[in-house]
Amino acid sequence: FIFSTISILCLHRFDYQELLHNSSFCLVPRGRRLGSFRFLEALQAACIPVILSNGWELPFSEVIDWRKAAIIGDERLLLQVPSIIRSVGRDRILALRQQTQFLWDAYFSSVAKIVLTTLEIIQDRVDSHISRNRLLWNSLPGGLYTLPQYSTDPAQFPFYYAILGKSPSQQFTAVIHTVTPLQSQISPVVKLIIAVAKSKFCAQIVVLWNCDKPLPPRNKWPSTSVPLSVIEGQTKMMSSRFFPHDIIVTDAVLSLDEDSVLSTNEVDFAFIVWQSFPERIVGYPARSHYWDSSRSRWGYTSKWTNDYSMVLTGAAFYHRYYHYLFTHYIASSLLTMVDRMANCEDILMNFLVSAVTKQPPIKVTQKKQYKETMMTQGSKASRWADPDHFAQRQTCMNAFGHWLGFMPLVHSQMRLDPVLFRDQVSILRKKYRDIERL
Repeated sequence: FIFSTISILCLHRFDYQELLHNSSFCLVPRGRRLGSFRFLEALQAACIPVILSNGWELPFSEVIDWRKAAIIGDERLLLQVPSIIRSVGRDRILALRQQTQFLWDAYFSSVAKIVLTTLEIIQDRVDSHISRNRLLWNSLPGGLYTLPQYSTDPAQFPFYYAILGKSPSQQFTAVIHTVTPLQSQISPVVKLIIAVAKSKFCAQIVVLWNCDKPLPPRNKWPSTSVPLSVIEGQTKMMSSRFFPHDIIVTDAVLSLDEDSVLSTNEVDFAFIVWQSFPERIVGYPARSHYWDSSRSRWGYTSKWTNDYSMVLTGAAFYHRYYHYLFTHYIASSLLTMVDRMANCEDILMNFLVSAVTKQPPIKVTQKKQYKETMMTQGSKASRWADPDHFAQRQTCMNAFGHWLGFMPLVHSQMRLDPVLFRDQVSILRKKYRDIERL
């Protein structure tokens, strides 16, 4: 192991920052700077703090379990410290260093986060009946992203299934965002409802009616084997598609645009994949971002390349908690921007999920075209053909990144296909046979 004693004397013989970042452990003795700069320096550098200050109250110790990120020593037994450090195994060293990085990023990396963490801890004291437990504070993504107003049960969040040894619910709720009138029984939304309803995992279908026209009578909708509910949006704004409606009780939400084209097999396969990655967005339409050096700004592209950083919510699964987080966490100014443009709500959801998980979404199968071509060009659903649509999305990318203070999107080159997909074997050996024909 390499040790670094946090002292100004290091500067005479070594580069302090290099030494700090190459050390596994950092001795943090008693001193006038102990509670602030030096301790946080060790956290930032992923150097495991070895605390030698009896009686010192570590930051936010009311909620943070520091034994998962630091070695707490006794300053009266200083000579035992080397043997204690040598007894720490490689696996625990890795776990301790990972925890230092999580705690630094979640609670200490900016003044704003330190202040917000302080306020949230005070809020938990005041509303003790809905306070977060220690698991939420000490596990990814952290207490600031797990809102207790949603739930205090870790099993209700998408991040803790593996820790708790549980699985998400075995069914999903399809939410179809509708902005055009229901014209006939061959309308794209009708065909979509019929295809989704055939899925054995579908618990119910919710049609979010954001159309300016009155609701069609019940007999105009197709009859299905699962409950079909039509909810009229109160504001009929674009951001309302992610409102946490009480009618959605399943963990999984299948978000759909009314002109999305998906077969039952495609729905089933995407849901099976989502069950293995419940904290991520899993779906079909992929997009990417890039840095435009000539303009010094972020760019948005729909080109078909070998990587992606977004999966649009026109045909994607995600956990219902993200509806609550989208509505109650994101700044109202961004929601107003989305509503004013009638655009970018899917990009904003991707920014949110990637900021929370620090992971990319997951694209399934090689399908690229997922929109119904029958939509009339004058309808709201044809906004993709609007020349201003793409320019607005470029603007949104930079506005969202500015609000967060960083670019959360992560590129990925992974695509998940069914077993034996495109293999030269009998079609009878394949579970999702229709996918290859689409």
